[in-house]
Amino acid sequence: MMNKRSGFLLMCAVAAMLMAGIACDGQAETIAIRKRGAQKSLINIAGLTVDESRFSAACRAVLTADLERSGWFTVSPPDTAAFAVVGNFGEMDGNVFGRCVVTDRTKDKVVLKESFRRPVNEFRKLAHELADAIVFAARGVPGIASSRIAMIGTLSEAKEIYVCDSDGHNMTRVTHDRSISVSPRWNPNGHEIVYTSFRTSFPYIYAIDVRTDPPKRTQLTKFPGLNMSAAISPDSREMALSLSKDGNPDLYRMRLGSTDLTRLTRTPNAAEASPSWSPDGKYLVFVSDTPGRPHLYICDRNGDSLRRITFEGSENVAPAWSAGGTIAYASRREGRYQICLIDPDSGEEICLTRDNADHEDPTWAPDGRHIAYVRTQNYRSDVYILDTMGDAEIRLTPDKGDWYSPSWSAR
Repeated sequence: MMNKRSGFLLMCAVAAMLMAGIACDGQAETIAIRKRGAQKSLINIAGLTVDESRFSAACRAVLTADLERSGWFTVSPPDTAAFAVVGNFGEMDGNVFGRCVVTDRTKDKVVLKESFRRPVNEFRKLAHELADAIVFAARGVPGIASSRIAMIGTLSEAKEIYVCDSDGHNMTRVTHDRSISVSPRWNPNGHEIVYTSFRTSFPYIYAIDVRTDPPKRTQLTKFPGLNMSAAISPDSREMALSLSKDGNPDLYRMRLGSTDLTRLTRTPNAAEASPSWSPDGKYLVFVSDTPGRPHLYICDRNGDSLRRITFEGSENVAPAWSAGGTIAYASRREGRYQICLIDPDSGEEICLTRDNADHEDPTWAPDGRHIAYVRTQNYRSDVYILDTMGDAEIRLTPDKGDWYSPSWSAR
């Protein structure tokens, strides 16, 4: 029988999939503060030509959209642009190619000479790679175009894992468990996703390799009780997870390839879930209901130096630690979940959303700027992308089905 604390852990993992839109008396009064001041560079791509093939023209269109969506550029006429791109896209012998030279006109300096070639059916991937190269060369930050987002979808009768490009294209189903899948999380290696599945009627943790066709599934845990909230360490060697094998759900650390466990929490009257690693792998942020309601705590990788970091909001859940050190999470304010950020050192926090909807399950893009999250309103859930520096939010998922628990790949 599932006890109260196990029920809390299960709630942390599947709440977004089970909750419906709830009517609210007016708009939430949470003050939303969006980080501003990321000055966009003007970039001109008029010198990037295409041949007569449809794939080369499509490459240019995808590249243009990628540069705009990055948040770092505005495509502009040549006389005002700080950066100029010249080169060409073309198609030959079943392949599409792209070559470009990027010049920083403010310094009269070539910052990038690059070329890519891929099969024509991978033309979008080629454009994404080129866009990321331009972003890094011109702005010195990682691009996000080539990254992917995993999530739970309900296009079939079951809740399965799907993966799409960062722009929502190429949505592909990667599990066929015909059951409930929850909490997909990318391994930082970029080719595996860990998740919990009820495919055997018991919630065990699996890894699925998306490089293989069909994707290869490996079972990672088979402990009694709940096996939930898997999160792979930055070096891809360990996994933090929640287990209820000894009673109430606690946090553990497990070395991949073994079943040896290190217990991190011992709270007989509370439950812990939803761990997320710090960028250096030395700390974990997680959810605990020790104070009676779920809030965020941090401990080191051995379970020591425990401290609570959230005090505002009636509930704080689903933490995600960015590469830049900021923690995103969902905070319940005025009856709705809002996406907030907190500095784990100073405790300074800001809220990024405010409207008559629930905003949950934030996950960071590799650039430490964009966040994918779930927006639930009027009994429908979709994945959106939010720019913490102010650009408009973008819906990522298609009209059909409901979508939950996004996880953004590290590359």
